[in-house]
Amino acid sequence: MLPSPTLKHLTAEWVTSERFQAFGQVITASPDGKAFDHSDAQLILDQGIPRFYIMRLHRRGRQFHTITRHQRCTQCLGSLEGQDWLIAVAPSQPAAQPALDEIRAFRIPGNCFIKLNLGTWHAGPYFDQEVIDFYNLELNDTNSIDHETCNLQQAYGVTVELM
Repeated sequence: MLPSPTLKHLTAEWVTSERFQAFGQVITASPDGKAFDHSDAQLILDQGIPRFYIMRLHRRGRQFHTITRHQRCTQCLGSLEGQDWLIAVAPSQPAAQPALDEIRAFRIPGNCFIKLNLGTWHAGPYFDQEVIDFYNLELNDTNSIDHETCNLQQAYGVTVELM
């Protein structure tokens, strides 16, 4: 029998472009008619059919023990109706699991969205509200063929709680 997992607390910091740079991009509002530049989401969606949809999530809480990555496409996530939410991320790396000490937590305000780089490990969205709708841009088969998951309880004996 395995011992009970240790609870590891991670404090979520407000996301900024600088803090999130190792994991992806933070995309905020821009004026209509602005030319495409580095501040726009730099998407990689050429390995299949893009899927843009709204996913309804019910009270997710703040604890997790699995973290996932996608290596065939970038992924964009944002909440509808201005709801703030939390995500945990770790940088892309060739190893089969993220380094536990490299997992960081971010609070994402409801007036922007994030684009995850190829291979960025991520857990979330997490939130305390009853329901939040999120828009999600990925490939149509991301969750079936490009979904590598690491169980942090098995790998490190921990469950993570976002603060």
